[in-house]
Amino acid sequence: MEEAEVLFSIGGLEVTGHVTTMWAIMVVLVLIFFLATRKMEKVPGRFQCAAEYTVEGLLNYFSGIMGREQARRYFILLCTLFLFILFSNWSGILPLAGQFEGFKAPTSTLSVPVALALIAFFSTQYAGIREHGVVRYLKKFCSPIILMLPLNIIEELVRPLSLSLRLFGNIFGEEMVVVVLFSLVPYFVPSLMQMLGLLFGFIQAVVFTTLTAIYISSATAEAH
Repeated sequence: MEEAEVLFSIGGLEVTGHVTTMWAIMVVLVLIFFLATRKMEKVPGRFQCAAEYTVEGLLNYFSGIMGREQARRYFILLCTLFLFILFSNWSGILPLAGQFEGFKAPTSTLSVPVALALIAFFSTQYAGIREHGVVRYLKKFCSPIILMLPLNIIEELVRPLSLSLRLFGNIFGEEMVVVVLFSLVPYFVPSLMQMLGLLFGFIQAVVFTTLTAIYISSATAEAH
């Protein structure tokens, strides 16, 4: 895996192209939803309508996985994860992405998917403890019998590893393929891969947040 080049440092903290792109994505997302919600109208304009359609569509999707009440409770987390991952994935297909050091898709470096997976992991544990309490939640790991405890713990710990490697592997691989194709065939073929990258980026965002919703739903469900 290629080591990220450090652009500059802030108080000893090294800042890479992945970090600067991530900051830009966060600013864009905040700006979009600020503008969409600044002047809410009963008869929404196109911008407000698009934002409402996005939010309602995501809420309905997550409701189908974990129920309406749970989806509303954890919607901010799930929606934020989805939009951030989606924009991060799509940033890798913009012009100069992967070629200019100050412009790198955040999800194409392992540290970002790992951080996102850890957020999903700890959010799942928090949701389970919040719903059942510490003792009842820990008892779920002994279900259906105490002998399942080691396997259930391993399964829980493997989840963030699986989430992070799946997201990183797909985005990093797709980005590298596009860079190689640009060096070999600078016309048409790389553009086709970039168009497919829109679909792949969307799928990876859906997969990550869907699995997170499933994990939270499983953690908050009653043990049988």
